[in-house]
Amino acid sequence: MDHNIIKQKIIAAGYKAVNELIKVAEDVIITGMEGDLSADKLKNAAATKRLAIEDAFQILSRIEQENDKLTEEVKVSEPKIQGFAEKRSK
Repeated sequence: MDHNIIKQKIIAAGYKAVNELIKVAEDVIITGMEGDLSADKLKNAAATKRLAIEDAFQILSRIEQENDKLTEEVKVSEPKIQGFAEKRSK
């Protein structure tokens, strides 16, 4: 299988992962529970949301890097025309 096709599949999976992380970040911390949540539970929920957001940005950054590599045009260097003396001068 071609490496570019594999990379495109990984990129598509990365976008799906980012969407799932967005869902985690958008969930409400306080649900229909009666009473107050403990400070520890609120702190853990906030930390989970922060981690989900940071992971999403990290994945997006890596996706952009890989997309740039895939779409980067291969630069073909033109061969230099040199005479006998220029070839031997090195």
